[in-house]
Amino acid sequence: MTSTTPTDAGRPQRSRLNRLIRELWFQVVLGAVLGIAVGIIAPGLGEELKPLNDWFIDLVKMIVVPVVFCVVTTGIASMDNLRKAGRIGVKAIGYFLVLSLLSMLIGLVVANIFQPGAGLNVAPSSLNAADVPETATEHATFTGFVSSLIPTSLLGAITGDAILAALMVSIVFGVALNMAGEDGAPLTHGIRSLSDVVFRIVGWVMRLAPFGTFGALATVVATYGAESLKQLGYLIVLFTATCVVYVLVVLGAIMRACRLSLFGLMRFLKAELLVALSTCSSEAVLPQLVRKLETLGVGRPVVGIVIPSGFSFNLDGSAVYLTMASLFLGQAMGIDLSWQQQLVMVGVMMLTSKGTAGIAGGAFIVLASTVTAVGHIPLAALSLIVGIDRILNEGRVFINVLGNAVATIVIGKWENDFDVDKARKVLQTGKDTPPPAPAADTRTKDSDTAKVSADT
Repeated sequence: MTSTTPTDAGRPQRSRLNRLIRELWFQVVLGAVLGIAVGIIAPGLGEELKPLNDWFIDLVKMIVVPVVFCVVTTGIASMDNLRKAGRIGVKAIGYFLVLSLLSMLIGLVVANIFQPGAGLNVAPSSLNAADVPETATEHATFTGFVSSLIPTSLLGAITGDAILAALMVSIVFGVALNMAGEDGAPLTHGIRSLSDVVFRIVGWVMRLAPFGTFGALATVVATYGAESLKQLGYLIVLFTATCVVYVLVVLGAIMRACRLSLFGLMRFLKAELLVALSTCSSEAVLPQLVRKLETLGVGRPVVGIVIPSGFSFNLDGSAVYLTMASLFLGQAMGIDLSWQQQLVMVGVMMLTSKGTAGIAGGAFIVLASTVTAVGHIPLAALSLIVGIDRILNEGRVFINVLGNAVATIVIGKWENDFDVDKARKVLQTGKDTPPPAPAADTRTKDSDTAKVSADT
């Protein structure tokens, strides 16, 4: 007969606790709690912790472009049929446009029904245009957008930090390698090996996410605190509620159509969503999101094209924010916008929102561009929400990240380059550790995709 001692009984609990502490998502939550506590108890110290978040974001930005280059280039170079890349791109852009328009209309309807700015009665003469950041005057233009696609040099796009330019060069490079055939095979193999090295660096950088989260939330709470929440609390609550409904209803319906669980996907991406929520940066999770979606069973060509372009064109959270914030400003100043004016405003936003990819605070700049272009609301009105823009940005970024993950699944399923059975198994078990040898797995997956394309 064996006896169980108290020490033996406590070992499983200690083992589970140790495993939990080693989980990245738990470390991020812990960093968030400590950051909020520091921001409340010692706001002076909280403001000084801002560099922690800045350093983490800079480290991630350092590795984003290499990830985009490796994933997109190897994905296209491995395709048996280059027309597939074109199909993926066209389907992705079509999906992005539909979801962006739907998101803007949802924000429009919510703002018209609940009137978040009604009753404020702000006089234009009381507004201080100096409170509007200088970046808001950098209006988006079509020519500026096209210029952002063209790098100064081929290698400069790979070593720089402009995602759109890197995406374009990666596509061109991948197509050239594909057409080179056997002559380009050694270089393709070398980029696959480089991809393995790059993702190792991504893993190291992501271990610093709790420190970035700690610094970000300590700074936000210390800087904005309760004053901003009291002043514009209704808008914050209404926007947050709209984001929750959007996730549950719109993204939930899309995932049900794919016969997958939205909550399972959120659990699978919990670390990435928490990092995005706390740092308010989509780029902070782009490299890890690419790896996670490949682990989920989405083909590398789909992931490589949809994710980088999605973080430039498929910003559903920002789309909801744009229409809600615009109507809030109009209502706060007693300006009654007709439905015709509101629809014109949506049309302008559909254009300007595609020209701010990679710009910090891009949604705020689009809002300024739209206000200026439509001309019904003075630009100085932006000073009303500049103080809480950082808080609203959390909801925007959360939906942007989750929405792009859902978009990748949709396009992967549409292209028959998505292992649904593997995805169900991964989402049920919650296993989020990528395979140790992604290069080998990618080659196998790409060859299988090529066989399917040849058969069809």
